[in-house]
Amino acid sequence: MYAVIRLGGKQYKVSEGDVLEVQRLNSKESKVVFEDVLLLSSDGDVKVGKPSISGAKVSAKILENKKGDKVRVAKFKSKVRFRRVTGFRPQLTVVQIEKISVK
Repeated sequence: MYAVIRLGGKQYKVSEGDVLEVQRLNSKESKVVFEDVLLLSSDGDVKVGKPSISGAKVSAKILENKKGDKVRVAKFKSKVRFRRVTGFRPQLTVVQIEKISVK
């Protein structure tokens, strides 16, 4: 059984027990429920939402909040001696999928 969820402008294919790194979630609790399920597949039966499936939920447990790997951004303009190098580290949340349910 797997599902496709939309989270933070991205889509993730998840199944029970998966561990994902997603954009930082501002949640105080240790558990979170994703209700924006786009596709649900179980035993060869595929349901596609328009745009999402009503009554479908994906429950997850927050494992940790962390920073990702550094991304280097360089700007360069030729002939004018312009060079800038900046970078950032994305804020991530590590979640583990516990249960996929549908009513």
